[in-house]
Amino acid sequence: MSTVLIGEVLSISMFAATIGAVLLGYPVAFTLAGVGLIFATLGIVLGVFDVAILSALVGRYFGTMTNETLVAVPLFVFMGVMLERSKIAEALLTTMGELFGSLRGGLGYSVVIVGALLAASTGIVGATVVTMGLLSLPAMMRAGYDPKLAAGTICAAGTLGQIIPPSTVLIFVGDILQGANQQAQLELGNLSPEPISVGQLFAGAMLPGLVLVGLYLLWILAKSIFDPQSCPPLEMTDVQRAGLAGRVLKALAPPLLLILSVLGSILAGIATPTESASVGAVGAMLLSAANRSFSLPILREVMRTTLSISSMVFVILLGASVFSLVFRGLGGENLVHAALSSLPGGTFTAVLAVMLVIFFLGFFLDTFEIIFIVVPIAAPALIKMGVDPVWLGVMIGVNLQTSFLTPPFGFALFYLRGVAGKMLTTLDIYKGVVPFVALQVVGLGILWAVPALATYLPDRLFAQEALLQEDSRGPSTPTTPSGSPVADDFGDLFDAPAPDRPRPYRDDLQDLFPPDHDDVKKQGTPADR
Repeated sequence: MSTVLIGEVLSISMFAATIGAVLLGYPVAFTLAGVGLIFATLGIVLGVFDVAILSALVGRYFGTMTNETLVAVPLFVFMGVMLERSKIAEALLTTMGELFGSLRGGLGYSVVIVGALLAASTGIVGATVVTMGLLSLPAMMRAGYDPKLAAGTICAAGTLGQIIPPSTVLIFVGDILQGANQQAQLELGNLSPEPISVGQLFAGAMLPGLVLVGLYLLWILAKSIFDPQSCPPLEMTDVQRAGLAGRVLKALAPPLLLILSVLGSILAGIATPTESASVGAVGAMLLSAANRSFSLPILREVMRTTLSISSMVFVILLGASVFSLVFRGLGGENLVHAALSSLPGGTFTAVLAVMLVIFFLGFFLDTFEIIFIVVPIAAPALIKMGVDPVWLGVMIGVNLQTSFLTPPFGFALFYLRGVAGKMLTTLDIYKGVVPFVALQVVGLGILWAVPALATYLPDRLFAQEALLQEDSRGPSTPTTPSGSPVADDFGDLFDAPAPDRPRPYRDDLQDLFPPDHDDVKKQGTPADR
């Protein structure tokens, strides 16, 4: 058996062993690193893995620690947790419920709209689902809503934070795609590839995120028309309606101001995602102080939660670095590229296969686990096949959102189950999310059919930046004197001498030490001589 075949068998076995160990309940970070080191040892023993490859881990870890883009992750987490403590979500849910409650499905509309606003200002799925479960679920149950519709609406609206920026998922996907795109372009011979930024991914995810919001609202509208008993209107008195416009404006102003300062600065090119995340973190503290919900104990609690979430994610990232490095050293990356390239249907089938793998892994694995295992393996192969990296990143982001909804391990389902008490059964929650999972698949299909949804805004907003970068790099072809050996391909080396053949280039090195300006005027340039 050849060493290449042995390495490919080991890489496939390593991937299967990792998935199996995670499903058995072992910690993800230690599973990724441990399984990687075990198979690296097997590869060394069998002579198919070079131990020197592991020395690259030092550079990878140092690169992770010095990566300014990833600094945005704890800052956005801090912003989201602080906003959750500031009671802004409660004010939004209450006023939106009063605004739309008199309509059939009005409470459902308010939950989706508030979910979108919180997604654009916090991006924390757990906090959003728990808050809406505590506040909106009792009101929906008292109004006579179908428990399945109420559960599905709250879970789906809560997961919008995974695709509507600022999203920690998109930050990690964008960071991985940066390396994958550079690697793929270098292998294709492009020595100066255009960089992919997290800001481009944020811009690309805006329209698909709004499409998902529209699909959720259309579903609730359809339920209100064809099954009006499932979402009856909320009865409100004149006293409750009094001053509603002022309350709505007061509730909407803080999150909209924060969204404008954070997302607006990124999309306008004023600030990087890291810089805007710091603005958002400070803004969240100011809003909390304005709501009189800021104190040192709350700040300490928010900082502890931020540290816990960020540490969990980054430890998984470090373990995934070991896994991807060993997988590549065993030849697994070449195997994936060959497998995807050989599929009938070309690029379409290759992308479909990767999307199906991500979708089905979402039933059993967490979002970050899928990102760190699948994306580094599949993204370089797809980019080499001509797939637009920004479109691919947004497609992955929309697909990953379903992992929060798909039973049995969807985290949004667990969050709602924890706060629903006796109002909902587990079966109600599982049945309720099925239509919304289908809507997300429809949204994925729309994005596939209309790639401009993901590429239009990045092309418009970042086109000038790309031109400036290209100008700063200068011309792509070197400028050399006519006849210089650097520019000579020696195609006429053995040709017979011809009268019109140019004389060979001779450099007399007169310009080795540039003369004074006055001497240049007297002597002329080397070309003149």
